[in-house]
Amino acid sequence: MNPLRLFIVSDSVGETGELVAKAAVSQYLDSGLDPILKRFPYIETIDQLQNIIRVAAEQRAFIVFTLVSKELRSHLVKETDRLGVTAVDLMGPLMDSLERVLGSAPIEEAGLVRKLDDDYFKKVEAIEFAVKYDDGRDPRGILMADIVLVGVSRTSKTPLSQYLAHKRLKVANVPLVPEVDPPEELYMVDPEKCFGLVISPEKLNSIRKERLLALGLNDGANYAKLSRIQEEIVHFNNIVGKIGCEVIDVTNRAVEETANLILQKFK
Repeated sequence: MNPLRLFIVSDSVGETGELVAKAAVSQYLDSGLDPILKRFPYIETIDQLQNIIRVAAEQRAFIVFTLVSKELRSHLVKETDRLGVTAVDLMGPLMDSLERVLGSAPIEEAGLVRKLDDDYFKKVEAIEFAVKYDDGRDPRGILMADIVLVGVSRTSKTPLSQYLAHKRLKVANVPLVPEVDPPEELYMVDPEKCFGLVISPEKLNSIRKERLLALGLNDGANYAKLSRIQEEIVHFNNIVGKIGCEVIDVTNRAVEETANLILQKFK
């Protein structure tokens, strides 16, 4: 049996076409099929297509293509029909259906799926970073972060870090406690990427009492006392004053609102 020659033609890398072709061919391996796959990536002109079609006709090859350009797809279909070359369009029918349903034309830019993949992995990396460097557990993250958040306990540092991570930003957050000196790295960071989170003592008192009750503890603990909270806020003001960073009042702000403020200032 002559080997089956498959030409994978794409205006991007051609990975999608090759994966689909391999999946289809795998269903015929028991019949002694000996497939030869050749990838033709980054096809941008009709002249390039014409050469591939000519070689495919000479070698009796089967063309599988993923082209986002209507002009290139139309030319390939017309020429393969004329020369009797079998060609399968993996992208065109779906794009045409989407165009009919959505009522708008595709932008016809090759390689966008790889950009989407890159974007996804950047987001995952940022989320993992936020988890690893949450609550000051490793001060080395401060100097690697895109944004550093500082504040006393219960000022939404962790949820804010995660929200910003979904925007593909690496965020480290550091809790400030009067009894513990902040890490040295905090004074080495660029003040423009550091943000202090402050909250009114009364609001924080209410939040901390609710937190203690939720944990089954006495809401009269020192952690929730106004005097303790005021002491922590004085300490916070001293630290952010030394850093020289922006301070945002989160008293009556949702996490999304605070994040948008940070994004505006950061950009």
